[in-house]
Formats: sequence, structure tokens, C-alpha cells
Amino acid sequence: MKTGERRPVSFYLLAAFFGLFVLFLYGPIVTIGILSFQGPNGGLTFPMNGVSLHWFGNLFERQAVGDFGGSFTRSILLGFIVMGITVVVSLAAGFAFRRPFPGSKALFYLTVASLIVPSVLVSLGIGLMFNIAGIEPNWYSSALGAHLTWTLPFGLLIMFAVFNRFNRAFEEAARDLGATPWQTVRHVVVPIILPSLIGIALFGFTLSYDEFARTLMTAGSFNTLPLEIYGMTTNVTTPVLYALGTVTTVFSFVVIGLAVGGVLLIGRRRSRHGSDAGKGV
Repeated sequence: MKTGERRPVSFYLLAAFFGLFVLFLYGPIVTIGILSFQGPNGGLTFPMNGVSLHWFGNLFERQAVGDFGGSFTRSILLGFIVMGITVVVSLAAGFAFRRPFPGSKALFYLTVASLIVPSVLVSLGIGLMFNIAGIEPNWYSSALGAHLTWTLPFGLLIMFAVFNRFNRAFEEAARDLGATPWQTVRHVVVPIILPSLIGIALFGFTLSYDEFARTLMTAGSFNTLPLEIYGMTTNVTTPVLYALGTVTTVFSFVVIGLAVGGVLLIGRRRSRHGSDAGKGV
């Protein structure tokens, strides 16, 4: 666009629409963040009654209602377990589906079908299955299975897209140089697709960390954080609930930031190694 040239009216309309979209997306988060800094006598609505960190301190004290520490710990552990399983299974499935095998199409459609089934029905079905089998539903067993029905299809779809674009010439070159299949995977394939694996890990963790519907009937007696927050909305009448929302939101952004930082660091190291190799040539 040349300097001094006026933008069309459509630009301003689209910019205003995008601004409203961002406001709709992040407005509630900002509102909760502001209200979490209420004074000791503050309520759940505006106007604010003072400004303090009182409710953040109250968050880590013993509560009459709610188990913040326990539910947060369970969600973190469950998220990391789901993340690890999602990455390993997605990577293995990506390798397996590189060559067609009997029943591969049926297995693929069966895997992604869980994205179509309503989450509440998945939760109900897994909970009933555990009850019929005489196994008590729990966050580390039945809820883990329910979360995997949500994260694995995303991981598989990402991995399939990655391997569809993967240049097999790198593997052939490694084998020509005498590398074993395991060495080829470890030193050639995995480093190349590592940013995608980090993306799958981020998907797995975040989808599990804030999953509510698939946890509702599978968590058993101990709530995860989304269930705990939902239960507290009918009992807690202080800004401590907002403080909890602010803390968990900041934690989510930290996890996303670490994942993005890891991808950028890998890209920078690759660029540096590529430039060093070019100088050597």
C-alpha cells in the first residue's frame, strides 16, 4: 500500500468486527481477572470495593467449600499423563499408517468417530462400562480413558498431516550411511518433526486440563479442577472463585508460552546449524 493512500471502508468494518471478536473472546477473562483483585470486603460484581491480593492469599487457605489444591494437582497430573500417552500413541500411529494395512481405513474412522459423539455420551458410556465391570470410576483410570478419546484423534490427525508432507529422502540418506531403523527414527525423523510433537503435547495437555463434559461421569469421588470450579459456582459467594480463575488462566498461558518458546528455540537452533554447515561448505 502506498504512503498516503486511503484505506477502503471495508478495512475499517473488518477491523471493527475483529475488535468485537477479540473483546467477546477475552472480555470475560479480563473481567474475572479484574474482579479477583477485590478488597477484603469485595463482592462478585462491579463496582470494586478496594484493591488487594486478599483473595489470592485466601485461595491457598483451608476452604469451607472446595478442594482447590487437590483438584488442581489432579488436573495437572492427569494432563501430563494424557499428554505423554497422546504423543507416544500419535507418533506410533503415524509410523504405522505410513503404509496401508488391512483394516487401516476402518481403524482410522473408528478413531476419529469420538470427535463426533457428544462428550457427555462418551462420559456416560465409559462411566457405565466401569460400573458394570465392578471397577470404581476414578480420575486416573476412567477419566483418563475419556480424555484420551478427545486428545488422541487430534494427535493422530496432526501426525498424519506431518507425515504426508515428510520427505523420505532424509530416511533413505540415513540408511545409505549405515544407520539402523532405530537410529534413523531417533536422529533423523524425530528431530525433524519435533515442533509438531510439541504441538501435539500442547493439545493433549490443554484439552485434558480444562475438559469438563468427558470428566463429569468418569472422575469418581475426586474432582478435577473444572468439576471443582463448576461445583463451587453454586456455593462460593466471594471473589476467591475469580482468583482461582485468574491463577488457572495464567498457568494455561504459561504452558502455551513454554510450548511456543520451545518451538522457536528449535527453529533458531536449526537455522544456526544450517548457517554453520553452509559456512563449512
